[in-house]
Order: sequence, then C-alpha cells, then structure tokens
Amino acid sequence: MDVSYHGHSVVKVETNQHKILIDPFITGNGNCDLNADDVEADVILLTHGHNDHVGDTVDIAKRNDALVVAPFELATYLGFQGLNTHPMHIGGGHQFEFGHVEFTQAFHGSAYTDDNQNIIYTGMPAGILLTIDGKTIYHMGDTGLFSDLKMIGERHEIDVVFVPIGDNFTMGPKDAKTAVEWVEAGFVVPIHYDTFDLINQDGEAFVQSVKPDGRAMKPGDSFQL
Repeated sequence: MDVSYHGHSVVKVETNQHKILIDPFITGNGNCDLNADDVEADVILLTHGHNDHVGDTVDIAKRNDALVVAPFELATYLGFQGLNTHPMHIGGGHQFEFGHVEFTQAFHGSAYTDDNQNIIYTGMPAGILLTIDGKTIYHMGDTGLFSDLKMIGERHEIDVVFVPIGDNFTMGPKDAKTAVEWVEAGFVVPIHYDTFDLINQDGEAFVQSVKPDGRAMKPGDSFQL
C-alpha cells in the first residue's frame, strides 16, 4: 500500500481497492498539496471534531460518496449533513471491507465551530489504529502524553505511527519522543506542526532524536508499507 502525508495531520492510505483519507484539512491549510475539489477518497477517517481535522470532509464525502468513520457524536453531526457515516467510539473496533479500525484514547478536545460562531460538541477525541493487509498504522490524532500509550504499544504491533509534535495544542517534541518510545512503532512520522506560527517545530531534529526509523515528510511525500 502507498502511505502519503499532506501537511498538518492529513494522511492518505491507498491500496489496490481503496483510497482512505485521515483528517482531510485541505482548504485553509497552507502546507497541504492537495486540492479539495478533485481529491478522491472512498473512506474518510476522523480523529475528532476540530475544524482543522474535519476540514473538507463534507464536500469530499458528498462528491465521492465516501464512507465517514468517526467518533459517535461527530459521526451523528455529519450524518445530519447528509453523509454516509459509521459511528464508533474509544476502545471499539470494527472490521470494514477496507481494513480494521480501532479508536484509542486521545487527551484533547473535540468541538466544531460553524459559520455562525456556534461551538458544536462532537464527542471525545481519539486516535486511530488502522490495520490493512497485516500492517498497522497508528494515527494519534491530537493528544497530550498519557501513560496508556505503553499499553497500546504492548498490545499492538505498530508499523507506522503519526505523532503530533507541534506543542501548545498537543504534545511537543519532548513528550512526543516519550510517546514514540512507549508505542514502539517501527517507523515514525511527525505531524501537526508548522501549519501555523504557534506550532512551528523542527521535524528533522525530532526524527533524529528518536530511536526507531523515521522521516519528517514534506506534503506529498509517500512511502510503501
């Protein structure tokens, strides 16, 4: 499968049969190389309801008739927008045609802000364990450091982890390094940094500081898994 990074927390996973997008914040993301008007996806996975993660989900899902998998409250809200959704929650897993999805804890917030400045509660934030063809990708979503990451690493053989390093809203590099050590993934990719001045970080320095193999990916970079 082909795994690519597209700025902020946007990750795309492509197999021979499926195109899966995680947290498609494209419009308004100056670091994203994708065009929301022509990106293709038959599945969209969402970690939580903040605007910089839900992003262009509604438009992309409607145009592609994509399935949206998200925490229950967020899935319900997006269902109200006419999307085809599958609600899940933390600790729950489900075997889909494209692969297995399990939602993990994430310590953060989750609310969507609409054009009328209404803040809409969208449930608990989460991380995503996505397993396809025997390979497991862990997208941590937005989170602070928490000790149960050790348990996640012990219970799952994680091939790739996408870990936030931006600080201020999520873990910074120091805590992210500890998280990576606890998860024990085979490959590490830093995310959720450099999108705004407030979360500028040195991705290359972070990758060099961790023991597993890793890569500070540029938007549009990809690797085979």
